[in-house]
Amino acid sequence: MTHSLKVELRDLLFQGTVIPAHPLALTRERKLDEERQRALTHYYMASGAGGIAIGVHTTQFEIRQKGIDLYEPVLRMAAEEINKAQLNRPFLKIAGIAGETTQAISEAETAAGLGYHLGLVSMGGLTHLSERQHLERVKAVADVLPVFGFYLQRSVGGRRFSYNFWREFCEIPGVTAIKLAPFDRYCTLEVVRAVCHSSRHSDIALYTGNDDNIVADLLTEFRFSVGGEVRTKQMIGGLLGQWAVWTTKAVELLEEIKRIKDMDSIPVEMLTIGAEITDANAALFDPGNGFKGCIAGINEVLRRQGLVRENVCLKDTEQLSPGQMEEINRVYLQYPHLTDDDFIKENLPGWLSGVSLHSN
Repeated sequence: MTHSLKVELRDLLFQGTVIPAHPLALTRERKLDEERQRALTHYYMASGAGGIAIGVHTTQFEIRQKGIDLYEPVLRMAAEEINKAQLNRPFLKIAGIAGETTQAISEAETAAGLGYHLGLVSMGGLTHLSERQHLERVKAVADVLPVFGFYLQRSVGGRRFSYNFWREFCEIPGVTAIKLAPFDRYCTLEVVRAVCHSSRHSDIALYTGNDDNIVADLLTEFRFSVGGEVRTKQMIGGLLGQWAVWTTKAVELLEEIKRIKDMDSIPVEMLTIGAEITDANAALFDPGNGFKGCIAGINEVLRRQGLVRENVCLKDTEQLSPGQMEEINRVYLQYPHLTDDDFIKENLPGWLSGVSLHSN
């Protein structure tokens, strides 16, 4: 059975929007901080984002482990806050889906039962599966929930998939969007080419997940000749860990890109902004240490802003790398225009009380 989005949600997805990867708020004892977890959801609504993705890498995959068992609770809390807010605009609820086929189907069923609209299907960590087995797994999830595909970079557990894999992937009914996050220009282009050659090229929205190349991805029109027909495709929004912080500025950035990208020329300033965001992302994501501090880097910004109390992760080895704190200090001083600390300071009391101020 193929599932589809309601018209207003599909329109939002295909117009392009900001989708932050939702973090996990923990106490010092590594227990869920429910108050701050719910406040984070209010922050993303109030920021003007068009949705959230939760149960994803930024939420920490360990939420699924026996004895931790936080997958359903964090999805449920986010859904409850979104439903209570009664936004007068559509808002996408996207659930991270992981694990072997049986687990992936179970997670998709949990998400669907909680009212989630799409499943972001991770293919990370399943190196023993063939490309054919990956495709069958995605088809199984698509029978439960519309699929947001996900090309994960190899340095954090992803793998290289062939062009033919993506051609077949795009033909799966229920695949509604793809997050391109290989952090590799060749791989990124290969997926866009596969989409353009697909019979469903108009039915799949492309979102950047390349946190190291956000602005260029969003400004670029990709063009391919298919049987004598010129087909174009753009990444129309982002589903990003980088956008889990300074989200109001991400919303402003995307609106500016939408305004200018159909012009005959793109202001050179946009390339400068792109480089600044990439520099800031390097401090947060810790590529110099194999991205070991990427979740802790996001959490550190949220801690400074007061959105989370502690910069701790479920794994005690998941923490800032040596020198990463200094790098975050540097980009904070270098790029104050990328931050939204004042917005959070003004609204945090309301979010902590469950009131989503400025969210409509």
